[in-house]
Amino acid sequence: MKKKSEILKELEESVIQGDEEAARKAAAEAIGANLDPVVAIEDGLTKGMSLVGEKFRKYEIFVPHVILSADAMKSALSLLEPRIKGEGKAKITLGKVVIGTVYGDMHDIGKNIVATMLNAARFNVYDVGVEAPARRFIEKAEEIGADIIAVSSLMAVTKPYQRDIIDLLNDMGLRDRYKVIVGGGAVTPEWAEDIGADGYGKDAVEAVRMAKKLVEGKCL
Repeated sequence: MKKKSEILKELEESVIQGDEEAARKAAAEAIGANLDPVVAIEDGLTKGMSLVGEKFRKYEIFVPHVILSADAMKSALSLLEPRIKGEGKAKITLGKVVIGTVYGDMHDIGKNIVATMLNAARFNVYDVGVEAPARRFIEKAEEIGADIIAVSSLMAVTKPYQRDIIDLLNDMGLRDRYKVIVGGGAVTPEWAEDIGADGYGKDAVEAVRMAKKLVEGKCL
């Protein structure tokens, strides 16, 4: 029988390679070896996806590879997650994120990559799509009990709609209920601070890091 360390390495490598079949095989081996599914996910799959994110950030791989890696991870998760019980279920889900592109902006590639990486990082992600009015973000956040609202804008002319979401949250008395992360080609750290956002992600990797910090209650 394989050592648990070997199985963890196989889980990690299957995600890095974007190999769904290998991921499911490694997940099955983890179950057969009575490996804690939370450990398998955190020290195998999530570790692999983190390395994929770093490679993407360094332009060593591109969007299609990220999607394949995310699919491989989901394939393994479909076997491992049903094995998680009690407190482990709470531990494995970091939080709920509503994500979308602001009203007037049709661009979705960057938003979709961030959503994929957040999913892989064990967030539950709810995508409100593109050209989403401010109220749509908030209504979805209220509906699912979100922790974070993530707002993308690629164009300078649509960037002000990010401020509208925060203003509407304030007007509705809901601002303290949600952490707001902004990002996109038109967005800067200075803009995020100016409009009162809780965080800024210049790319998918940074957006995930920021989301993790916010749900852990860390200061920016």
